[in-house]
Amino acid sequence: MKKIIFLFLSILLFCSVSFSGYSQKSNIVKVNLFSPIVKSGSFFYERVLNDDMSGQLGFFFTKVGAGDTKFSGFGITPEFRYYLSESSAPKGIFLAPYFRYQSFKLTVEGSSAESNLTVVGGGLLVGAQTLLKDIITIEAFLGPAYGFGNMDITSGSEDDFEIGTFDGFGVRGGITVGIGF
Repeated sequence: MKKIIFLFLSILLFCSVSFSGYSQKSNIVKVNLFSPIVKSGSFFYERVLNDDMSGQLGFFFTKVGAGDTKFSGFGITPEFRYYLSESSAPKGIFLAPYFRYQSFKLTVEGSSAESNLTVVGGGLLVGAQTLLKDIITIEAFLGPAYGFGNMDITSGSEDDFEIGTFDGFGVRGGITVGIGF
């Protein structure tokens, strides 16, 4: 995971040096600062479509535990952003409906129980993003989420796994830092 974070930060540095001459920022690459807290890496690419709209694609990977159940996998999150403030995208307050696809391999510590879990869901975010020195972005977002999962058990039974954090209603939030180019 350290190698991936180093590679991502190197790309961010290259992009900031290579594209720092442009005044209009149409592309942003970002990292979620909360990701290491939940033992994951979460990265985003946002593309401005016009003065008040953008699209964003997020990707995360994780290897985390919930009780005795260990999750490892990834997720993809496309979202549409509508900026409500008078400043042009990608600055200001926004609403963002999103879809999320997640794929995990589950194992239970101390047993031979294994399963694959696919979670599909979505939600609506409210957030704000600012652009500092016309290069650095800082963003905060929060909103409700809903997901429903399908478990494919390879060994053990459904009772062996704790998947409550991925099935049903929840909250999605974060703070990102990025570079615009």
